[in-house]
Amino acid sequence: MKKFDEINIIPFIDIMLVLLAIVLITASFISQGKIQVNVPKASTAVAFKSDELAKLVTVTKKGELYFNDKPISQEALESEVNQWDKAQKVTLKIDAEASFQDFVTITDLLSKNDIKNVAIVSMKEKGNQSNSMSMEKGTQ
Repeated sequence: MKKFDEINIIPFIDIMLVLLAIVLITASFISQGKIQVNVPKASTAVAFKSDELAKLVTVTKKGELYFNDKPISQEALESEVNQWDKAQKVTLKIDAEASFQDFVTITDLLSKNDIKNVAIVSMKEKGNQSNSMSMEKGTQ
């Protein structure tokens, strides 16, 4: 029988790489939220850190509101926004087929409370295909 002088760490490294891949894939699903929304396309994009996604407001094409992936009424959202700090970072995810009035209503609500650090989720165009998720940062 062969005597082992050192430990073979290659299987350990293989396992760690698989775990890293699983963590990265899971993190990308978490940052996009659970509500399925067809976001609009944009020609430019800015990358974000995950800590900047603290408050997520989602509007579906039917005009349904979600706050951090939980259904919320407009009145409840307004009372929630009233409690936020003026420097609060907000991510706005609106369906491309939602009415423009839905967008104006949400931005007006944020504007009334002087919340200016707003990121709008969009898909980056790549020719005629848009494959990657990106976020466009803007202020009101």
